[in-house]
Amino acid sequence: MATHTQRAGLLVIGGGIGGMATALAAARAGRPVRLLERAPAFTEIGAGLQVGPNAVRVLTNLGLYERIEEIAVFPERGIFMDAVTGTYLTSLDLGPAFRKRYQAPYAVMHRSDLLDILLDACRASDLIALENGRTVTDVHELSSGVVRVECADGCIYEADAVIGADGLNSRVRKLLSDDDPVCSGYAAYRGTMPVDDIGASIDGDNVVLWIGPGMHMIQYPIRRGELYNTVAVFRSDAFQRGEEDWGGPAELDARFATACGEVRRGVALVDRGRHAKTYDREPLDRWTIGRVALLGDAAHPMLQYLGQGACQALEDAEALGRGFAEHGDDYAKVLAAYEQERVPRAAQCQTTARSWGEIWHIDGIGRTLRNHILTSRADDDYTHTDWLYLPAAV
Repeated sequence: MATHTQRAGLLVIGGGIGGMATALAAARAGRPVRLLERAPAFTEIGAGLQVGPNAVRVLTNLGLYERIEEIAVFPERGIFMDAVTGTYLTSLDLGPAFRKRYQAPYAVMHRSDLLDILLDACRASDLIALENGRTVTDVHELSSGVVRVECADGCIYEADAVIGADGLNSRVRKLLSDDDPVCSGYAAYRGTMPVDDIGASIDGDNVVLWIGPGMHMIQYPIRRGELYNTVAVFRSDAFQRGEEDWGGPAELDARFATACGEVRRGVALVDRGRHAKTYDREPLDRWTIGRVALLGDAAHPMLQYLGQGACQALEDAEALGRGFAEHGDDYAKVLAAYEQERVPRAAQCQTTARSWGEIWHIDGIGRTLRNHILTSRADDDYTHTDWLYLPAAV
């Protein structure tokens, strides 16, 4: 196989939401960026995406809010319901008071819509080069401080710095850790349908979350309210028994058989042809080695219960962009500042997401106590969201 070597300044590996946002943030700070994506096209798997105000602020700072406003839905409430009894538990007011407090709204959208917006912005930048079909096979730093990146097709890049935004099964992460993803034992089924085709009463203005023993379902509108997104998640007994084939449709139906009628009608909307097994990893103490750093799911994959996977990747991107704006091409300072700022924050999200999952799915006396606490709180009580959504002092 013929090989050729190309020089690069900042090289980003991975063309998902985090990688794209990183390229854009670095370019806005004046840094030339080359982004490598293994897939033949830039695409996102999945449909619905919750974007908290912490991430909406990042997108706004990247100059993308007007585009976001065209395709997103801005719900007025996040509603918690008991999945078994169908009773109302509590709400989180996402209206004017929420937006004023956190200096941005809460948004829900289609993942591919957000990626397309980021992609368009990257393509419009003279400082960003995008390359598809580049499967990275090796990354290592040379004695000169240059980072050598080799691809399966024979392309070789020598970069001043590399950002590994290559997802849950990151190859770049292997430079820092030999850990494996941690399977939660939960399976997720998703379905997205035109609102006009559902034919049932839906709450098209809010995010509605149904929580129950070993299961939950979340529903919300996306793409200007034209589509309705449903996600059903459940704990697999087959996984607990050590079976390899677990999480299938029969288990889905069995787990939700005890749910109320509205939840069972929602579960009927999901695509039974495929499902995702959910994973995270243990938090890392460090994300950088030499001139290589991790970002997004490569650094901090987390379970979905805070709705912060993509949001934290966007925070990563902004932190790097801020570092480039302050330190220019002093990559040691940029990456050191990035790691110091982001590692504790993302680790807190990872561990808190696990705890929230346990709270959502608890049974017995724990469920009774949870419901009592939720039903006694006020809709505008932001005690448990301030840590996540308030702007940080940087």
